[in-house]
Amino acid sequence: MIIYKDVISDDEIISDTYKIVEAPGGVLWEADCKKYTKGADNFQLEGANPSAEEADDGYGGGEGEGIMVHDIEEGFQLNWLKDNDKPSKDQYKSYLKSYVKKVNNHLKESGASAETIKEFQAGAAGAVKKILSNYDNYDVFMGSSMNGDGMHVLIDFRDDGVTPYATVWKHGLKGEKV
Repeated sequence: MIIYKDVISDDEIISDTYKIVEAPGGVLWEADCKKYTKGADNFQLEGANPSAEEADDGYGGGEGEGIMVHDIEEGFQLNWLKDNDKPSKDQYKSYLKSYVKKVNNHLKESGASAETIKEFQAGAAGAVKKILSNYDNYDVFMGSSMNGDGMHVLIDFRDDGVTPYATVWKHGLKGEKV
């Protein structure tokens, strides 16, 4: 398995266990993920008599209990920037400018090929435009370190309205075989 880590923060972001596809433009990856209710497992002990038990004894994990999470969020300990924590569109635009520069510098310093650097530079502006045009629809996540300079994972839903997918910067990741 390959774990992909952010080149800026070294946080684990995604792995090859997800079906990763390159988005148009060549600088973003998208991966379908799943959303589920964490902590809402409703189980019954063998031999228990549910008809004899009180309907709400405070010990169950029935409907309405638990919180909705994305599997990628749980698997990589991502932190969801909800409500007041989510940057405004202008703040995020400023972050993206800084992030793109950092990734570009990283590519140069790490000895990436001229072709790779050119691919990133050519596609970055289009990727920023795509992200900003859809920003209000994204759930924004930060890596486990909460490093403000690191990659933000963006999650939206496919056209079917049911399937969530994560968007990450391909050139902002380094793979580690585990």
